[in-house]
Amino acid sequence: MKRLTVAGRLIITALILGAIFVGYKYLGGQKALNQMAEDQAQSPQTEATTDTTESTASDPGTSSSSEATTSGEGAFTYTSPAPVDGKLKGVVELGASGFNSFIITVDKEKRWKLEKSEFGNSLVTENMATDEDVRIGLKKYIGSMLDYGVGNKDIHFVVSSGAAKADVTTKITRVLKSLGYVVNQVTAEQEGQLALKSVLPTEYADKAFVVDIGSGNTKISWIAGGKISALESYGAKYFQDGTDDSKVYQEVSAKAKQVPASLRNTCFIIGGVPFEMAKEVRKGKERYTTLSAPLAYSKLTNAKSKAGVNIYKAVTDATGCQQFVFDWDANFTIGFLLGL
Repeated sequence: MKRLTVAGRLIITALILGAIFVGYKYLGGQKALNQMAEDQAQSPQTEATTDTTESTASDPGTSSSSEATTSGEGAFTYTSPAPVDGKLKGVVELGASGFNSFIITVDKEKRWKLEKSEFGNSLVTENMATDEDVRIGLKKYIGSMLDYGVGNKDIHFVVSSGAAKADVTTKITRVLKSLGYVVNQVTAEQEGQLALKSVLPTEYADKAFVVDIGSGNTKISWIAGGKISALESYGAKYFQDGTDDSKVYQEVSAKAKQVPASLRNTCFIIGGVPFEMAKEVRKGKERYTTLSAPLAYSKLTNAKSKAGVNIYKAVTDATGCQQFVFDWDANFTIGFLLGL
């Protein structure tokens, strides 16, 4: 080294340092340095994000309900009371394309439990060209309910307001009457009142309202002064008539704004489109599922679902309600049974 010139020594030193650097990099040293720098850069940002999230959650005014990730801030933990010494009763909703049927156990205090349900059963309405075809199909359908243990006098039939004018419904109603069954036809207002009876727990009567988004109409109902109020608006199939989304949004909003402010803490919601939304977030076999906010359902792209989400968003924005609870068991026809 003594014989080397200054320039030579500098060159050798540079080569040694370069070799050390290359070895350090390929042995993972550079990766470690990069990770340290990345961690240091992210730490303050994470803390700031946490602070922002907490302040948004504590201040409802900082975010609209349709922009929030979820509709409700807390889990819905209510458990419906079980019936005591109950009796089996069945109800069938007559529709133009099929039946929805429910078998429940209900006691004298109107506590009830769903035992069996069947949705959109179109087999009953197939190949019913004549009254005799209808008679045979209905006897088989009624027979399955009798086999389950429901008494003949405890099977009831209800025609929804949206299906009353369908030709097949008229034919089925005529045959049921000939078999000795009473067929109950309800208006949209009555549907809203019956939906409330089936889905609204007594403990929530003074702090919640009910929405039923059906295909033919939407019902918004609540209890005030001991009286049930029910309003009707567009259903999820409004798109079939070429009705504009904004027109539906405005009308549903106007109806929803009539819900008293003291009842807007929680909304119990049922219906076909809410069923689709609840499937996205249901945990196990829970009876009650808290829905997410409207924007979370943008991936529901079929026309009926999109229309239903528009209705849901209108109710959400108009009321400011932060907790929409879907009831997997309730239906307005069960409300009919509870009112008997």
